[in-house]
Amino acid sequence: MTGIQTVAAYAGYFTGIVAFFALLIRPVREWIFGIRDIREAQKCILRADMLHTYYKHREEDRIRQYEKENFLMEYKAYKRLKGNSFIDDIAAEVRRWEVIT
Repeated sequence: MTGIQTVAAYAGYFTGIVAFFALLIRPVREWIFGIRDIREAQKCILRADMLHTYYKHREEDRIRQYEKENFLMEYKAYKRLKGNSFIDDIAAEVRRWEVIT
């Protein structure tokens, strides 16, 4: 084996080891720091606030601009956190409501 082939072989081994540890880091980090629990708590808080806004305005089908913007930002964050589809129909309904200033 030449020097270049040896370096290439070691580089391949090193890359494989780094990839292996990269796959392990996230679950271990989530377990150590309780990130999964924090994520679930955030989803719960977002869902509760969106439901509060929804039930506050559902009879009149009207919503203030800032409340709608907040609702849609919360919905986007909820979906990024892998929130379930429970809130999808509610978000679609809120999008159709008349906006008042």
